[in-house]
Parts: sequence; C-alpha cells; structure tokens
Amino acid sequence: RHVLEEYHKLHDLHKKKATVLIVGAGFIGVEWATEIEYFFPDVKLTIIDALPRALGPLPDSAAEYCSEYMNAVGIKEFYDCKYDAKSDEFWKKIELPNKADVEYICIGVKASNYFMPAETLSDKGPGGGGWIHFNKYMQVTKKDGTVWGDGSIFAVGDCNYGCLGAPPNWEMPPVPKISYPGEEQALHAVNNLKRMAKGSKTLKPTWWPWGAGMFATSLGPHDACFVLAANHEKGSGYMVNWWIPAALQKEIIETTKINECKNGCIGILIWHFVHHTPVHLWGKGPLIP
Repeated sequence: RHVLEEYHKLHDLHKKKATVLIVGAGFIGVEWATEIEYFFPDVKLTIIDALPRALGPLPDSAAEYCSEYMNAVGIKEFYDCKYDAKSDEFWKKIELPNKADVEYICIGVKASNYFMPAETLSDKGPGGGGWIHFNKYMQVTKKDGTVWGDGSIFAVGDCNYGCLGAPPNWEMPPVPKISYPGEEQALHAVNNLKRMAKGSKTLKPTWWPWGAGMFATSLGPHDACFVLAANHEKGSGYMVNWWIPAALQKEIIETTKINECKNGCIGILIWHFVHHTPVHLWGKGPLIP
C-alpha cells in the first residue's frame, strides 16, 4: 500500500513538474534520486550532502562516475552543504529560492532495538546509540562485555553495534550495515549455536567479512557501478564494473537471491558458495575459513 501511495504521489509531482530535494547523497539518496529521474523525468531534482562529494565511503572513481551520471541527467548537486530548511540563505545556495515542493530526508540510521533490555544496548553509535552489544562469537552481551542470558542469544546484522574494540586498535572494525555481512554473521552465529548444541564450549570467532567490501550502486534501471575489495578505510576498494554490465549484475544478484529465498535450485547453488567461500583473498577473516 505504501509503495502505491508513493507512486501516485510521484506521478502527481511529475504532472506538476514539481521540484524535489533529496537530502543525503549516500547510497539511498543517490539511488532514490536516479530512480525518480528515470521514471518521472519531469520532476526537477536537487541532491545535497554535508560531505565534499557523493557516496563518501566509496573510492573516488565510483563516486565520480555516479556524480557524472547525475549531472548528465540534470540532477543538480550541492556538496559541503548543511541542510537547514528554515534558512532562506540555504535555499538560495542550492538555487531553490522558492523552496522545494517535496523533501526526502535520506540521511542517518536509527536503531529499532526497543524490545531488548537497556543493559544490552549501546549509549553511543550511529543515530545516537541503542545498538545491541555483542562479542566476537556474535553472542549478546551487557554493556560491561559479559554475556547476557545463557549465551544462546545472538545479534547479527543491522541490529548489533557493528564493531568490537575501539580505534585505533580494533578487534573488529565497523562493519557496513548492508545485506551481505548480516547473512555472513548469521552463518557464524548458527555454526556456534550448533557447537553449543553438541556440548562444545569452544566457539569460533567472527571476522570482518570479505563481502562487506562489495557495493553495487544503482543509477536508474540501466546503469550502475560495482565496487569490490573495500574495507573499513574511507575510499578503499576498486570500481570493477559499471554501466549496463553493472546494472545486469545487480539484476542477477536480485533475481538469484529471490530464487534462493523460494528454495530454487539455481539460487541455492549460487548463494551457498557465496557464504562458504573456500579461500578469503581479502577481508579480515582467515585465508582458509
């Protein structure tokens, strides 16, 4: 229902040739802006970010590619620009003196771990904290690092604090809150749960997964770029695929993933080996897991 409502809203904006402001030029903001531009070309789009360029974590080559695409299709970009909807100077700076008809705020993340006891939740972190503390075995812990409950409760993916230790001496650097690391951490947790079920007290530690360094950014349905081998260092990784081949790659990823979720043979065969990689050439895991 929400999708249909948003479609009709955008269709009306398209008919009015309305102006739309996208706040935040990260993955969500860039993908949303380029999707709107493709399907509703009469909408006049502007995207802003407080950082010096779009897609801050990506290497320069990928960020520049995405920026060039947006410029080519007429999406106005403004960087080093702090969002301040109440300021007339702000609107003049981004060349919208009459303000935008609609604003989409695509910045920040928020924890939704309200169901967990406060003793397990962080006081700090993205969005003001509220992330679940965990140890290197993916077990939920208290703020002081002791295991919460009987150790059979695990926190994987977006819900957890995302890192272990503190800079610069990380035990595990911050892991991106994207799909691959969540699935990889779930596999690590399940393997430890199996060990516990067999009576073993020797659990296997998690690691910064190699797939956490893969980023596929859509630029409408027929363009994209794909970054490989990134790590927790800003600007790391390599853009190894772009344009139509990268868009096709994203389609293959989505199609085979859905097929796996439906217990389809092709999807299961492909995605089994994604999470059972025999050799790790990058990431922070062991060479042979």
